[in-house]
Amino acid sequence: MTSMTQEEARKPIGVFDSGVGGLTVASAIRRRAPRESILYFGDTARVPYGTKSTETIRRYTREIARFLDDRGVKMVVVACNSCSATALDCVGGEFQGPIVGVIEPGVEAALAATENGRIGVIGTQATISSGAYEHSLRERRPAIHVVSTACPLFVPLAEEHLENHEATRLLARDYLQPLFDDGIDTLILGCTHYPLLAEVIRDLAGAGVKVVDSAESTAVKVATTLRENGLSAPDDLEPTFRYFASDDPSGLEKMHRRLLGEAPVWVGTARLG
Repeated sequence: MTSMTQEEARKPIGVFDSGVGGLTVASAIRRRAPRESILYFGDTARVPYGTKSTETIRRYTREIARFLDDRGVKMVVVACNSCSATALDCVGGEFQGPIVGVIEPGVEAALAATENGRIGVIGTQATISSGAYEHSLRERRPAIHVVSTACPLFVPLAEEHLENHEATRLLARDYLQPLFDDGIDTLILGCTHYPLLAEVIRDLAGAGVKVVDSAESTAVKVATTLRENGLSAPDDLEPTFRYFASDDPSGLEKMHRRLLGEAPVWVGTARLG
């Protein structure tokens, strides 16, 4: 490893999302690659992205990628399904290092898991409308059967810590039953908030349906990509988790404590646009 590569390896991973959902990806990365430092950006001033136009999401994505590049990250993880579905190429226009989105890892995991070739996808309206999961699945396996549905109310339920509420279970059954009736044996959680509801989703799905957590799949991809590029953090590095928000950071701090049991290091408010 050259001295330049060694220096790059000590830099943080940049992770971003429209709000707090991407922290499920960040926490999965912490488990898979515990020596890595993370710089997280949550666009709390403009959340949610799932209901916004493709043009707007692409503009926001470019702004955030530029922001992370200016702060010297070694990799950008697009921990937002809406951005990964419609604007992943925008990151490459602002950042020259490795880029990992959340869709491809989830697709690969689902194709490895399915036995009957019938896969369900749930996500925000923007993600489902983009057809990104369906396109990627069929690009790899043309005969695959894909059924998708938007579950917009899952996000506020997850953020309000209502995963054990009966209303969440009733709504989840309403959203998911058509997919189960279609005979799927694999379900992709196509939104980074949805792993917070994984327990109730798995319970409703039953043993016959494998649930693919795209946060975990993405973390595996991140660790592999770092190794392949010689960018894994050295053993003597003391990892840090720092974060920016574009508005009130209290939701990020609350979610970070919920997922990791500790307070993150607050860096500051970053106004973009």
